[in-house]
Amino acid sequence: MDVTMLSSFANAIIVGICLCVGYVIKHSLDFIPNKYIPLIMACLGLIMSICTNLDKITLEVILTGLFSGLASTGCYEAFKNLIKGGEK
Repeated sequence: MDVTMLSSFANAIIVGICLCVGYVIKHSLDFIPNKYIPLIMACLGLIMSICTNLDKITLEVILTGLFSGLASTGCYEAFKNLIKGGEK
């Protein structure tokens, strides 16, 4: 299965905002368990995508928001592993 076509649904601005919000949640709000951060980022990405496309909400708009929010958690993990891999 080729999942590269999903990359066309990533919105860099939504990914960046979700990445920053997720970082703040992870490092500042100890009462929110880490397992809920991807769910929060998916919902935040969905809300931002819908707000920027209020004139026409389609399944593509919904997928873009969800995918971008979840991609931000993947970006965080990739950067974290890249930095920690250099510390060994």
